[in-house]
Amino acid sequence: MNRLETAGVCDECPSANEARESSGAEWSLPRLLEQAAKNVPEVDSSAYKTFYANVSRLAPQLSSPPIGSGDLELLRQVLEEFGQYHKCTENALRERLAAWRRLVTKLLLELFARSGVAPTSADAAPLAQSATTLLSSAEIHAFTILLDDFLRLNRANSSAGSNAPLARESEAPTPDNNNAAGLHSVDAAVAQLKTILDQGERGFIVHFQLCCLGMINERFGEEAVYDSMMAVSAFLTRSLRSEDTVYYWNDSSLLAILPTPATERVITMAIQRIVDNNRDITLSIGGRVTMLRIPLKFEISPIDKLRAAEDLYKLSSLSTQQKRKR
Repeated sequence: MNRLETAGVCDECPSANEARESSGAEWSLPRLLEQAAKNVPEVDSSAYKTFYANVSRLAPQLSSPPIGSGDLELLRQVLEEFGQYHKCTENALRERLAAWRRLVTKLLLELFARSGVAPTSADAAPLAQSATTLLSSAEIHAFTILLDDFLRLNRANSSAGSNAPLARESEAPTPDNNNAAGLHSVDAAVAQLKTILDQGERGFIVHFQLCCLGMINERFGEEAVYDSMMAVSAFLTRSLRSEDTVYYWNDSSLLAILPTPATERVITMAIQRIVDNNRDITLSIGGRVTMLRIPLKFEISPIDKLRAAEDLYKLSSLSTQQKRKR
């Protein structure tokens, strides 16, 4: 008698055969099919119960492995149940997505109406349309940022109303102002940057270039240029967050410091949205109310690229001109 036989696990041993049969039963085809059906997502509760009941009824009738034509027919029926449930799941998800989109669109239009925004306006209509095509979480996140900026801008514009000509008075000069427009000076910007860098925080510097100021100066005079800068500064201040600050950079541009951990892509999208919502400003020039639109361009630089706060002057080709003004 060999060693395996003496150990009681030879091929003739009943206990060994029973163990193999038990192992085979555990991993048999019927068992695998039932487990597969159990792991299918329950998207539609009623359809899933029918599907699982049918698989549980058909699977135990299969041999393991299938041998005859009868087994193949049963296997075909089981696979058919999987296919039918897959189609049912796709239809349920499609209907559910359409229903959610209809609901979101309805709520969005109601939100626009309550915010005093015409749903068919050039700005609101694209937002309502894009809400019906969102799929990924990244798309939804980006849309949420755009929607928040849109609503904030419209709230600011509606509350500002006809008070825009008073913007220069509302932005009263403070001790750190050293420019004719009465805006926060670049010295204050450097001081804030120093604080941000010392605390190891993150953020961005946004350089706004105001176009057509030369033309305004020629037509309306220097006073109109200062009023224009004040009005644009007020628009940016209302559009940005409360912790963001707008500074004077030179006679044709402004600077904004945005302390935030957000990514450059997100900040760029938000600033672009603000620039796109730039509207005509109302100025009182020589006792006459004039409507002007100041086109804006912008550049973004991460604060953590600065080695020192004074490196702010190196971010623009206008730094030499700014230093001369100081």
